[in-house]
Amino acid sequence: MTETDSDLKADIKDFLKNLTKRPGIYKMLNDKGQIIYIGKAKNLKNRVSSYFRTKTASPKQKALVVNISTIEVTVTHTEGEALLLESQQIKRHKPRYNICLRDDKSYPYLYISSYHDFPQITFHRGGKKKRGKYFGPYPSAGAVKETLKLLQKIFPVRQCDDSYYSNRTRACLQYQIERCTAPCVSLIDKESYAEDVNNTILFLEGKGNLLIDQLIDKMETASKNLAFEQAAIYRDQIVRLRTVLEKHFVHGEKGDVDIIACASKAGIAAVQVFFIRNGQNLGNKVFFPKISDDASDRHILQAFVAQYYLERQAPYELIVSHAIEEADLLTEVLAKQANHSVSIAVNVRGSRLKWLQMATMNAENSLLSKLSDKQGMYARYLNLQEELGCIELPNRLECFDISHTQGDQTVASCVVFDREGPVKSAYRRFNIEGITPGDDYAAMYQAVTRRFKRLIKGEHQAPDILLIDGGKGQISQAQKALEECGVNNVMIVGVSKGPDRKAGMEKLILVDQELPLEISPGASALLLIQHIRDEAHRFAITGHRQRRAKAKRESVLESIAGLGPKRRQLLLRQFGGLQGVSSAGVDALAGIDGISRQLAQRIYDNFHHQDGH
Repeated sequence: MTETDSDLKADIKDFLKNLTKRPGIYKMLNDKGQIIYIGKAKNLKNRVSSYFRTKTASPKQKALVVNISTIEVTVTHTEGEALLLESQQIKRHKPRYNICLRDDKSYPYLYISSYHDFPQITFHRGGKKKRGKYFGPYPSAGAVKETLKLLQKIFPVRQCDDSYYSNRTRACLQYQIERCTAPCVSLIDKESYAEDVNNTILFLEGKGNLLIDQLIDKMETASKNLAFEQAAIYRDQIVRLRTVLEKHFVHGEKGDVDIIACASKAGIAAVQVFFIRNGQNLGNKVFFPKISDDASDRHILQAFVAQYYLERQAPYELIVSHAIEEADLLTEVLAKQANHSVSIAVNVRGSRLKWLQMATMNAENSLLSKLSDKQGMYARYLNLQEELGCIELPNRLECFDISHTQGDQTVASCVVFDREGPVKSAYRRFNIEGITPGDDYAAMYQAVTRRFKRLIKGEHQAPDILLIDGGKGQISQAQKALEECGVNNVMIVGVSKGPDRKAGMEKLILVDQELPLEISPGASALLLIQHIRDEAHRFAITGHRQRRAKAKRESVLESIAGLGPKRRQLLLRQFGGLQGVSSAGVDALAGIDGISRQLAQRIYDNFHHQDGH
């Protein structure tokens, strides 16, 4: 249910008079129809009215009210529903005056399958659709990979893909270096392998000491039975486990806890989170939410907790560095989301206080580093303004680059920087079609045209400076594209690599200027230009390699009669890529839905004839 008033300033009293007292969210829009603030309320009438009481309004509220043209209200059944809806809408619209968490990636987990005779342990990101056990979340992919490496040294459970596993005819290198027991070629029985899997699960569930006790019993039994070789294996596992437990397990913590600390200064906030699951420290991660200048640490934490755990399962306890105003409401909503109790603690003692102090120290260090980076980036923009003679300080830069191999699979990249550095959510790639292979000028014209046609439609904002990786030819094509799009307020700068193609020797070429612009080597503006140019180059090459790999996969499979697009995609997905398909036997290929034995034979022959077998 939504109520709107398109002329709020002229008739604000009537709008507030008719406003409901029920819970819900309110959206404040400016005269351009942009949402500038989203809030939630237990009583909409009281909360929205508070913005227009000039005597009690805060500086932020006063600044906000000046820009309000329209207010839209959505009524909910409960305040808890309003909190969830507010978090969802803030994450979606990222209003100017809200605290916004900039973190869209799903978090990685460790996954142990339960539908295999010989289960696999592997990295997992995304929905938990497959049968098995999931452990995490981990703060980063690197943290998962480190744990996998550690587990492999203690418990030799396979970590290979199913397609690789099902097509082995002899044990791989992992078996040779004693990191796997080679179930793929039946060098271990199900019972012994299941024991390794169960030990892995006990370890990941935080039951390391129980596991050590069990291994000690097995070691002593093996010794009594004169199975000294097996006893030595158990002994080595116990030694490795004790070493790991000393390093990774948190003293005094048996459950799932997130420790969250906030530090803010000069319009920047750092939120540090330490992840503890089953008493095990999985690592930590720092976040830099977008905040308004007057946001307090407790308000930042409240917004962070609501937005961060909206789409993630909260642990049983959150330990926070600052008291949260609506802790009771938050715990109620988070418990409902997680299907278990959730508590928020602020005053902690002992070892938990040490962890909170560590998180706070890390948040403060991250904030100082971010402030230093921001100041350094700002200085580079100031120098760029001076070197290029811009009237105003540039705020947004875009850089284009072209990548191809002898004209094939051409990809153009567009990367975006603002005064805080790369804006990766605004990066774009363009697959270039319909040009003479190797014509970089035509590729540049097509990419810039496509980018700025989208700008005209309002899909993104215009840059102050458009950087082109190339010389006068590429610049003239970019200029032509902008003129045809009717864009005349963007400065175009070419970045030429110079005679020796050395970093630091780049030449800047301006439109209608015969000679390159002279910039002293080592100037901070040049460092900024090198940064964005290198990022555009990296982004273009990555896109080109992906496109070339896809074309290679498709071209090999397209030549096989009876293998249409859907079956090609199914094969690649089932076998984890072209390499898996090429190494699969006829029986494995024929086991895929829609692949007859005759077609499986043709696929097999295609690859093996090409290889000369």
